[in-house]
Amino acid sequence: MSAAVATASAEFRPTGLRLKLTTVALILAPLIQVFDTSLIAVALIHMQGSLSATQDQVAWVLTSYLIALAVMTPFWGAISSRFGRKPLLLVSIFGFIVCSLLCGTSDTLTEILVYRFVQGMFGAALIPLSQSSLLSVYRREDFGVAMGWWGVGIMFGPVFGPTLGAYITEYFSWRWAFYLNLPIGLMAFLMIAILVPRVRNRTPRAFNYFGFAMLAITIASVQFILDRGERLDWYDSPTVIILTLVAAGAFWVFIVNSLTSKIPFVDPAIFRDKNYVSGIVLRVLFGVVLFGSVVLLPPFLQNQGGYPLIDSGIILAARGGGAMASALLVGYLLKFVDPRKVIFVGMLIAATTMWQFSNFTQDIEIVSIMVVSFIQGISFSCFVIPVNTAAFSSMAPEHRDAGTSFYSLLNNIGRSLGIALFVSYLARQTQANHALLGEKVTQFNDAVRHLELPQVWDLESTAGLRAINRVVNQQAELIAYIDDFRLIAVVIVVCMPVLLVMRNPHKTAAA
Repeated sequence: MSAAVATASAEFRPTGLRLKLTTVALILAPLIQVFDTSLIAVALIHMQGSLSATQDQVAWVLTSYLIALAVMTPFWGAISSRFGRKPLLLVSIFGFIVCSLLCGTSDTLTEILVYRFVQGMFGAALIPLSQSSLLSVYRREDFGVAMGWWGVGIMFGPVFGPTLGAYITEYFSWRWAFYLNLPIGLMAFLMIAILVPRVRNRTPRAFNYFGFAMLAITIASVQFILDRGERLDWYDSPTVIILTLVAAGAFWVFIVNSLTSKIPFVDPAIFRDKNYVSGIVLRVLFGVVLFGSVVLLPPFLQNQGGYPLIDSGIILAARGGGAMASALLVGYLLKFVDPRKVIFVGMLIAATTMWQFSNFTQDIEIVSIMVVSFIQGISFSCFVIPVNTAAFSSMAPEHRDAGTSFYSLLNNIGRSLGIALFVSYLARQTQANHALLGEKVTQFNDAVRHLELPQVWDLESTAGLRAINRVVNQQAELIAYIDDFRLIAVVIVVCMPVLLVMRNPHKTAAA
């Protein structure tokens, strides 16, 4: 392709109905990726029995996928300058849906682990390449609108996925959690093939294989630690210690290679953009907060509120409703308002609603939890959409593929970090609270001795002690949930000063 043709292609932007359909196509591509993860997380228990696997073994269905996803994300961004976004998107969608079909027909754990790993390799391209493609078909001043639509698709998966996954596995089979990717993926493939213009960068960069290898080892080690650390008891495990040393060594070699190589794997130019770097920090925070709370809330509602899995999923769908209802409004608002102000409001509301979750007890009213969840969904839109918009507002078009790849990679790391951090904190706080409360349950405690306890809590019988232990454990876990929700709120507030580094995209564009 000649430079003139490439330039003409790059300047072509669809308008009217074609722009809307192109937007839908580029939203469907990442939707199957985020939707898949949410569905499979719910289906793991059903898969365990069907595949005759232990809980630890079946967890590798997620771990293998997430490792491949993390390792291959920067790879797709690096080669897009040579092959173009559209062909790579079509290849990755086709590979993803074929692997989904193979996963659904698997009869052994080994089969499904292999297919899931390959599926993760293809899935790694879907979010970054579709995001950079979406930005390329919108004018810079309309990036907020583009990211508003983008937010609708990205937030749909993690919020509604658990609800739909619960219904599918309950009334059909875990295999349908994979088969559901087929119609969505085929629709995305056809729409992208017909509607999305093919744009190829004028100057493809050489591929630094050694740099990629070092980064891949680093990412794979970190992802494994974050995903399996809790099961291995963190740094009490030699495996975690060894992988930490491997990750540190590989990352150091990667940094040295990046600083000394004439063609580093990652173009350092993308990290000179203050808005992009600030956006990365805040996007990691969003991954931590969103997925940390997504993991905490369902068991909180089930164990403390007594709601069944399906009902808890319906309750949490209110958050998705709030996010989707406000996403487009926020996107259009960003054409006129400084994104930093919207981000600040979103972070403030998110911290407040997280703190409000810590005030809920075992008598959780459905209306109250749904109202708070809906408001929290609005805060997520006010947070993530302007962050995405500001992060790429001043980035050169030729850097967007690499920029969106690392943006997506670090969001995945943030997601894994949030799950690892808050689940581990919950487990440790539950144990600590149980020990503290258990010390008070004794015949020599005046409060216990002078109270008329239920007969089932007989301190002199084994059955009575077991009954008391169940109550103590539930109370200990409730206090741990309170601590976790408040920790999330504090983390959000602590990260607010990052906004001071970010520039106003409107002034940058005017300059």
